[in-house]
Amino acid sequence: MFKNKWKRLAVTAVAVLSLTVVGCSTTEAPGETGEAGEQSIGEQLDYKITGIDAGAGVVQAAERAVEDYELDFTVQTSSGAAMTQALSDAIANEEPIVVTGWSPHWKFAKYDLKYLEDPKGSFGEAENIHTIARLGLEKDIPNAYEILDNFNWTSDDMESVMLKVNDGAKVEDVARKWIEDNADRVSEWTEGIDPVDGDPIKLAYVAWDTEIASTNVIGLVLEDMGYDVTLTQVEAGPMWAAVASGDVDAIVAAWLPGTHADYMEDYADQVVDLGPNLENAKIGLVVPAYMEDVNSIEDLAK
Repeated sequence: MFKNKWKRLAVTAVAVLSLTVVGCSTTEAPGETGEAGEQSIGEQLDYKITGIDAGAGVVQAAERAVEDYELDFTVQTSSGAAMTQALSDAIANEEPIVVTGWSPHWKFAKYDLKYLEDPKGSFGEAENIHTIARLGLEKDIPNAYEILDNFNWTSDDMESVMLKVNDGAKVEDVARKWIEDNADRVSEWTEGIDPVDGDPIKLAYVAWDTEIASTNVIGLVLEDMGYDVTLTQVEAGPMWAAVASGDVDAIVAAWLPGTHADYMEDYADQVVDLGPNLENAKIGLVVPAYMEDVNSIEDLAK
């Protein structure tokens, strides 16, 4: 009897000890650094910043930030779609990730994200998205030139289009619905301008969600005014080269003064800058908000 009693007590003691050990263990939130032996934020991220297209202005700025902040990181280039998929996958598993980001973008409406502070100014100040036309467009297609010159909208406008497209809707359908819902705004772009009968116009754009949204909206507006509109998707370099050479008539996708600074410098005397169609855009490094201990690019060096 006593033997069985002590046996039961021993088993109980072992169970209590096991529960105590488990209860004392902790799980660090993504981006936090615990006691010695745990991974640094760089190790957790495999010293990788997830970027977009090689040569994109935001990627070049990210590479500059790596140098400015003396980070042991590599900017891994891919595409806008691959970057957002990696971000989505990381958030689904609440894992740490750093991506090259820009706004307006639908990801800020869908996820709880934050820009990392940039005290060294590697990403520059706020940007605007400009409309750029080929030389001679004002003389050759004056009505379209005036509509393009009048075109402007807000970050909220653009993000509303992008988010619906990302959710699976066709961009043409979303752009058409936005035009119908914002008839007063669109009328400001076309007021007093006579329609035409099938005059051709070519617009180029890069495969960024922002530019897909804006180019499809203004393309449909021009189509409604009687133009035969051709939209061509290219990389940033060929896009600028095409408008400079006159192979396309205009773009509404020029991020200035920073992201496309090199292209603007190369082609300044071969294009016409119609000014911003969207103001206060931004680029930088972006992380999920749950990475509470990572608030500045400087924190990536810890």
